[in-house]
Order: sequence, then C-alpha cells, then structure tokens
Amino acid sequence: MSDGLVIALSGGVGGAKLALGLSRVLPPAELLVVANTGDDFEHLGLSICPDIDTLTYVLAGLDNPATGWGRRDETWSFMETIATLGGEDWFRLGDRDLALHVERTRRLGAGQTLSQITTDMCRRLGVRPRVLPMSDDRVRTRVRGDAGWIDFQDYFVRQQCRPVVQALAFDGAAAARPQPEVVAALGGGDVRAVVICPSNPFISIDPILAVPGLRAAIETCSAPVVAISPIVGGRAVKGPTAKMMQELGLPVNSATVAGHYGDLLDGYVVDATDVQDIRTELHIAPTLMTTLEDRDALARTVLDFADRLK
Repeated sequence: MSDGLVIALSGGVGGAKLALGLSRVLPPAELLVVANTGDDFEHLGLSICPDIDTLTYVLAGLDNPATGWGRRDETWSFMETIATLGGEDWFRLGDRDLALHVERTRRLGAGQTLSQITTDMCRRLGVRPRVLPMSDDRVRTRVRGDAGWIDFQDYFVRQQCRPVVQALAFDGAAAARPQPEVVAALGGGDVRAVVICPSNPFISIDPILAVPGLRAAIETCSAPVVAISPIVGGRAVKGPTAKMMQELGLPVNSATVAGHYGDLLDGYVVDATDVQDIRTELHIAPTLMTTLEDRDALARTVLDFADRLK
C-alpha cells in the first residue's frame, strides 16, 4: 500500500462511515477529512455544525448507533425543559451534545476560527486524523420549494424533507475563502488520493466544491480523484438524495452522480447493480456499509483502486 496523504471530502452520516473505514486502515497522519459546513446554522443562540460534529463523534467512537446522529448514551433533560417552556424543540440537542455547541459558540465569540475549534475539540475527544471545515467563512445551504427559499435545516429536520426541491443555493459561498490547510495539502506533492465520500452530491459535496479555489485545487492535484456512489440499486443509501434527484428531474442512478461530478473524477466506485452508462473509469465493489468490516473493506478497495489509477 502506497504512502501519502488521503484527502476525503465528506458530509455527515454516509460520508462518516467511509471516513471511519479510512481512519482504521491508514495512519492518522495520512488522513485529512474536509467537512461540509453548508448545513451549519444558528439555533437557540448556538452555532451548530452537524456534519463536523457527526464526523467528530464517529471518528471518536462516540456516535449514537441508534439514531445515526448525535452522541451515544445521551440524555434529553435540556430538550424536555425547552419544550415545557414553549421553546423550539424541533432540532433535538442532547445534553452531552449541547456542551459542544455551547463551547464552540463561546470560542467563536472570542475570535477563534472554526478550524481552530474543530482541531482542538477533535484532539480532546481522541480523534487522531485531521478534520477541517471547507472554509472558516459562513456558507449556508438554502432550498427552494413551493413556499420559496428556506434554510436547509428547516427543510431537512423541521419539515422532514417534505417540500419539493426546485433549486439549491449556497449563500456566502462565492465570497468564502477555502480553508488554507486544505488548499496547501491539495497542492502538496505527497497526496495519494482525493476521495469523494458517498455523501449526497447536491447538499454535502457541492457546497465544498462551491467555495472558490477548492474545485480548482482538486482538479490540479497530482493525485487521482475517486468518488463512491451514494446510490445502490437505484436508491439512496441514506437521506434525501433519491428524492432530490427525482424532484430536480434527474434519473436516480449512479451514472447521474458520475455525470454531475464530470471531469473532476478519475475513478468511480459503484455497486454491481449500478454500472450502466457510466463513462468514468469504474471499479465494481460492494458499497453498502452496514458493519465495521464493510467500512474497512470499502476503504481498502477505494485506496487500492486509487493506487492503480495513479
């Protein structure tokens, strides 16, 4: 197995599964996970970063397997009290999880960057690979439905993805600066692979690529760029990917996702049920990650494929 840095672009739950597999088969210094921050929002006066937090909890072994989000062994006294007081309880913050948001908000108010805070919190929770936001600047995913534009978490959590998606936008992306360590890493000569995790391409990966300079840095990186399809058998593994594709008038298959990434890709990993009409260099492998062994196996498959492409 080749040495060199692996840079993984990831959203939350789906991407975190592969990020965990990569963290288990690579030395910590050889993995950098770039997290989507388009899902971030302010709630109850707190700065919430869902994808960063999911990645942090998963890589720290603190994630909640029952819910797929938040921390394990969680308690809910805070939310129960908020509800009693008539507050907004549609976005559930567990008591343990709440501490992270309170401390992040305090540090942001004191002038620290999101990158500095994320790095320190990962260290304190025992996460050894680097996890960095795509930008320290504010980017917010917005969804246009029948009632107009709404914030992503309103669409995703409060309305449970019910609105029909007509368009997506990434407010602030055009003015955002890419995270400098990420750009430097992509421009370095020791990159083994850039891995696009099986996250929703439209709401988890597109916000990353929308930050000026990041897509160009990936395109000019000397390493192969390999994506893993989030579609298996014409259905999304997790979340609203398939629903969004249907509503945007796109065929729900792996070929559509490959076409969406276009020339950015050097290779594409798909399940055996999803190989039709894909022009990118393919590797066929089981992509459904239900066990820890599945995560490790897919991580090794992706790295071996990237090495062959290189």
